[in-house]
Amino acid sequence: MSDPDLDLLSRGHYARKQIFSRSRLVAWSHGSRFDLARRLVAPRAGQRLLDYGCGDGTFLGLVHDLFPTAAGVDIEPRQVEGCRERLAPLTGLSFGTIDSLAGARDRVFDVIACMEVFEHCPDDVQAAVLGELHRLAAPGATIIISVPIEIGPTLAAKQAARAFAAWRGLSEYETRERYTASELLHMVLGGRGAAIGRHETIAEIAPGNTMRFTGHKGFNWRRLETAIAARFTIERRLFSPMPWLGAWLNSQVWFVCRRN
Repeated sequence: MSDPDLDLLSRGHYARKQIFSRSRLVAWSHGSRFDLARRLVAPRAGQRLLDYGCGDGTFLGLVHDLFPTAAGVDIEPRQVEGCRERLAPLTGLSFGTIDSLAGARDRVFDVIACMEVFEHCPDDVQAAVLGELHRLAAPGATIIISVPIEIGPTLAAKQAARAFAAWRGLSEYETRERYTASELLHMVLGGRGAAIGRHETIAEIAPGNTMRFTGHKGFNWRRLETAIAARFTIERRLFSPMPWLGAWLNSQVWFVCRRN
């Protein structure tokens, strides 16, 4: 990617907090995440790609050389408009709200990426999103889902890293979610079904249009895995940024799926 293109990406609000973070640990972790995502979609370069929950468009910008025409959708209209304006020089990319997919024809995309989305969805919304991904996936499509690991030893390490980042003055971590001692112990030591109450927030994203969302606190990727397997064939499960450690001490888990 050229320097001008990197400059476009660096102006995205998520990109600034993640791959361009002042924290080397944060930048390394998220940089590894996007590197893995690029490697996973590369075998299907040139096919029809959808980034479901595209955020500030960072991923589509990073794979523009592989997928010169691709689509990104997000829940928030202002974010979509920001992608359209900032990434306009990357011709071939299109952005729309998730609602706009209601009119999309079935089985249209060969590759669907849905990264760091499900942890923000209440259970009923997770089921609806999985149904939508299944509807939009073409026969034989590759569906790539990534979510953060927020259980086991990883959670304890993440909470410590988040507190350190806040102490260093990274403003995005000052309002981090906090656990009581019993909540933290339950999610660190709990197994596949570990769960604590998850706080839901209702926000107006446009006049008369609201959304419900959750934070990372209480999210259990193993419970989501069961829901994914009911809709798709999970061909591979990977971890980043240190794949050899598995679920033991990694930041993200990845599911590479095929449409049933």
